[in-house]
Amino acid sequence: MTSRSKEKVAAAFRKLFKSSEKIGDKNDGAGPSGSPGRRLLRRGVSPARSGSLPTSPAPLGKGVPHRPEAQKTVRARRLMKEFREIQRLQQSRADPVFTVELVNDNLFEWHVRLHRVDPESELANDLRDMHISCILLHLVFPENFPFAPPFMRVIEPRIEKGFVMEGGAICMELLTPRGWASAYTVEAVLMQFAASIVKGQGRVARKFKGAKDFS
Repeated sequence: MTSRSKEKVAAAFRKLFKSSEKIGDKNDGAGPSGSPGRRLLRRGVSPARSGSLPTSPAPLGKGVPHRPEAQKTVRARRLMKEFREIQRLQQSRADPVFTVELVNDNLFEWHVRLHRVDPESELANDLRDMHISCILLHLVFPENFPFAPPFMRVIEPRIEKGFVMEGGAICMELLTPRGWASAYTVEAVLMQFAASIVKGQGRVARKFKGAKDFS
């Protein structure tokens, strides 16, 4: 091949590479770094390993965390349903075991008045003797409710024993992440508390902590 023929062949190859780069720029949005094919080669792309190909998404709740927005929706729907059911029960009974109201119209914060415990218990006697009509409870529902338990404490009166701690916190396994199940309803939690406070020999505190008895 003569030198002139070699120059023609070289020119043809240069023209071919230039045209392929222009086509790649138009079709694939390749920038100054060259054609997509050359960029892939520079990145050192290797074939996918066995088992590394993407699989279908896992069902919700099985390896895929709930989105905060979805959790809030589940919480709101569940609490609205339970609140309406409790309201219906309150209206259908002349002497309900407990009554519920929202704190500042907040669906995620409730005040519960427990009107009745075991009438033969010492706690019931204390309530009657001291003319206390109910035990006032405060419930706060976290964002991941019902997959996590509510926070519940006694506001008044001050209870001693009965699994009620200092400051009104309630020590019940049911209210811990380990003992909680999303199927538990608020009504079931309240009834369990009413039983536990009697079983734990809860009493209404007749003296303030630190008060001295002068006799």
